[in-house]
Amino acid sequence: MKIFWKYFFPPLYGLLVYFTIRLLTDSITEMKFWYRPLLVNMIEIGSSMLMGYLFVWIFNLLFRYFDQKSQAGFSYKIILKELLYVFIINQLIQNAIFTPMAAFTDNGLQSFDLIDINVIPLLYCLIYYGVRRSNSFLQAYINNRLQLEKITNDQLQTELKFLRAQYHPHFLFNALNTIYFQMDMDVEAAKKTVERFSELLRYQLYDQQQTVSVMNEIQYLQNFIALQKIRSSRRLQLNVFFDETLHDEQVYPLLFLPLVENAFKYVGGNFHINIHLKKQDHEISFCVENSIPDKISFQEKGGIGLDNLKRRLELLYPGKHTFTAQIKDDSFLAELKLTTR
Repeated sequence: MKIFWKYFFPPLYGLLVYFTIRLLTDSITEMKFWYRPLLVNMIEIGSSMLMGYLFVWIFNLLFRYFDQKSQAGFSYKIILKELLYVFIINQLIQNAIFTPMAAFTDNGLQSFDLIDINVIPLLYCLIYYGVRRSNSFLQAYINNRLQLEKITNDQLQTELKFLRAQYHPHFLFNALNTIYFQMDMDVEAAKKTVERFSELLRYQLYDQQQTVSVMNEIQYLQNFIALQKIRSSRRLQLNVFFDETLHDEQVYPLLFLPLVENAFKYVGGNFHINIHLKKQDHEISFCVENSIPDKISFQEKGGIGLDNLKRRLELLYPGKHTFTAQIKDDSFLAELKLTTR
């Protein structure tokens, strides 16, 4: 294709312009140019073909010049300036080639010759310009969009890493606090807690591929719940259900953790926590409910956990999740649904 545009298109362009001018001129004068001497026709046709090469070469230089100037982005001023150059150069080239032809052949230079020479090539030039530049502008637009998407994706990945990193200090503080109090009561139990704690850390540090099996998340939650039960009140009534039909479904890691962590942090009143993870058609539903001591004190307390979770869901599951959190009677109910297809 490059060979065509470089070697075959320029003479074809010159011939198209030439024969269009001849067609209109001969229609007015009723002349049949093919009856003229062969040498005259060959000179005009050869000159038109050379004009095509000159035209394409100069316009390639012009386009490269403006492409360099518009690397920072296209603007109306640059495009208008380019069009002005296109108009001027086209008129100079066409008049330099075709005006002498009309002046020294046939009946000399007539008014209609000047009109044809200045109008017809300009129309073809604008068509050529539109085709060439529309492709360049489209490619530049696509490149800019790809670059913008790459920058946006990098920013989102950085934000995701930051949001996930914010879970660690909160989790570490609670776990270390549990081990600290347990060591005064039972050293052997504290050692086992440290082992479980190390498993949790290992999952966070080394098993953070883009998505994980939901079974890995369930095992992580089970270890986390076991660790939290150690430091919880004996009055706590804990009801945990994990759907056995969940196996290889892929989810992004550590999305369920903030809800469980939140439940253990704020549980009060009659001290009950219900944790349910189940599969519903093509959705994974995770529901956590915990009793609270009173509505006012709970609402006044905040934290980065749920806010970070909402933001991560927006980034990881746009349009494919629902998350609700509300106080219902003396309980706080949070429900997260993820679409897995």
